[in-house]
Formats: sequence, C-alpha cells, structure tokens
Amino acid sequence: MAGTPRTLRAMNDRAALDLLLEHGPLSRTRIGKLTGLSKPTASQLLARLEASGLVLATGTTEGRPGPNAQLYEVDPSAAYAAGLDVTPERVLAAVADITGRTVGSYELPTPGRRPAQPVVRQVTDALDGAVKAAGLARGDVHRLVIGTPGAFDPGTGRLRYASHLPGWHSPTLLDELAAALPMPVEYENDVNLVAVAEQRLGAARGHEDFVLLWNEGGLGAALVLGGRLHRGWTGGAGEVGFLPVPGAPLVRQVTKANSGGYQELAGSQAIPHLARELGMTDIPSGPYADVAAALVERAATEDTVLGRLLLETYATRLATGLASLVSVLDPELVVLSGASLTAGGDTLRALVQAELEELAASRPRLVVGAVRAHPVLRGALESALAATRDEVFDTSR
Repeated sequence: MAGTPRTLRAMNDRAALDLLLEHGPLSRTRIGKLTGLSKPTASQLLARLEASGLVLATGTTEGRPGPNAQLYEVDPSAAYAAGLDVTPERVLAAVADITGRTVGSYELPTPGRRPAQPVVRQVTDALDGAVKAAGLARGDVHRLVIGTPGAFDPGTGRLRYASHLPGWHSPTLLDELAAALPMPVEYENDVNLVAVAEQRLGAARGHEDFVLLWNEGGLGAALVLGGRLHRGWTGGAGEVGFLPVPGAPLVRQVTKANSGGYQELAGSQAIPHLARELGMTDIPSGPYADVAAALVERAATEDTVLGRLLLETYATRLATGLASLVSVLDPELVVLSGASLTAGGDTLRALVQAELEELAASRPRLVVGAVRAHPVLRGALESALAATRDEVFDTSR
C-alpha cells in the first residue's frame, strides 16, 4: 500500500491527530500550516476525522482580526486505556481517555504475605474500580498495561526477580488474566514504566540513550538504548539490586538470599542504618522507603554537618553502582528517580555527579526525575495509550 492515496491520507490523518494531541484545539488554517496541506485538503481531512469520531469541533478563535475560526480537537471519548501499578501493599489503577487525561482511578489495598483474594480478582477489582470512577464499563477500555516489580520471563511466562510479590508466580497466571479481561493486556517491569513516563513527559524527553536509576521500595534501573527499552533475554535487564559492588557483602545465590550487592549498599533500607551509624537522631518510624525519603529530604534542606555527611556517603554509594552501569552502556543521560533519590533534589544529584566523574571514564549528565506523581502508573498509561492510538488513529483500514 506504500504510496497509494489511502496510505497518504492515513499518514496525513495521523499527523493531524498527533498535532492536536500536542497543541490542543487548532483551526483548519493552523493545521494546514503545521502539516503543509492546502486549505481544501485540510478541510477534507477534518471532515473525514470528524465523521469517523476521532475529532470534534469545539469553540472558535476569539480576540483576533477577522472572522472567528472553528477550532477542532481530538475527541477524548474516541478510546480509553488503563494502567495498573502493582506492589505488595496495593494495586493502583487508572483509566485515561485518548488525550491522556486521567478520568478515573482506584486503589485496592493488598497487605499481607498471603493475598486475601486471588491475583485475578485483585486485578479485575482494581480495574473495575477505576472504570466505575470514570463512569465507563470494562468493555470501554481498549488496552491495559500492568506494571509489577520483576519481569515476566518471555520463555516461561512466569514472574521473575520479584519473590516479594505474593500470588503472582503461578505458571498459569497470564492465561487466567487473559481469560478474565476483555481487552489486550501487556505486562511491564515497574521501573521500565517509570522510564517510559520520563521519556514521554519528563526529564528524558528528546533522549534516546539513557539510564534511569530508581530507588524506592527497591533499587533498580531501566535501560533505554536507541529510543527503546532494553529488557534482556529473561526480562531481567536493569535488576541492579543484585549487582556485586565494593562495600557490600558478596552474596551467592542472591535471588534466594535477597540480600547483598548494590541493594544492600545503597537501597532505601540502607539509609536509616547509615543515619544511625552517623549518630543522627529523631529518625522517623514507618516503612523504610518513607523513612529513607524523609531522611534524605531533611539532609538536603537542613544545612547540618551530619546531614551533609549522610548525603555525601549516600552519593558515594550510589555512584559506586552507577559507575559499572555507565562504563558498560555509556549513556547520554542518567535520570535519578524514586522518592529516595528525588527527595535529595539537585543537592544530591550534584554530589552523585561529582562522585561518578571520579569513578567512571564515561561522563553522562545526571538529572532528577520530573514525573513525581505515581510514575509507574503514569508510565503504564502512556504505554497503553501509545498502542491504543496506533490502533484507533489508523484510518488506512
């Protein structure tokens, strides 16, 4: 079909739809200028998209010389996509319309070592809660992306690298979920989804080679090479918590021991221990990820000797593992994300940057992640929306 009038029309349609998503409501004249199409062709394009339910007329231009022009926008109800962010403590679900606006969300608590209900029920209940909040039905959702710790091995279909996620390791789980859900479902590592969010909305926009280092409930990384996620043979690329590093015990069979390595040296659980060793007091209680973020934020905002020492030591530990990553990958950019990193802001970033330049020949630029509100969920929605738009915006069929 290459070069046929239908293909060219479809290409113009997609270009116009992407412009409307990027810029918001546009007039026929403005769309023509941005796409290079003539006014008659732009008019035909908009009429075609409006008839197909992808575009709707909305308001007119005001405050300019001459007659007001009709404005057009992507019809938000043209399609919906959903995302899930799964942790041992809860399943967070959201539904977005085709423009990317979140229209419904729901949080399902899942505490305890043993799930109170089967995983399939957890997923459907969380999804249904978000769908109901959006005023929709489950069948209105075109695609669902589920983010979890670890990764589903493409060879076996079983979840790996996430022994702390109860109920998700059954070899039949993916088949059971496919049977229970009426839409295509994709599964992605949670840190990879944070990278998707940062690449499309945040600090990594415009970058095709970057590493995202995540430190919150666990320490992990996402690798984007040539603009695409690198997942590895078993989905385990970026599981840097297991990385042997100087300063941490060398532990064999790390997946069984679940200790040692980069996680023990610089993971969130190491920060409260480090604070106590340094003699810091008033250490808050609660989940270690929350405690770590609070300590890092306090150290970065209060100009004290102990706070500075905590940040400097933490920065050295972070740079120790990062040095191995950047030495192998030579990325253009490193994004620091997760509450235990973003809480330190630019102060921590600068310290890690300086340490990394001492430890590695490669000199990537370090930035702090910009997507702070539920970045795993936002990445799941962005991933689901990208596939949904490719399907719904294809007018060549």
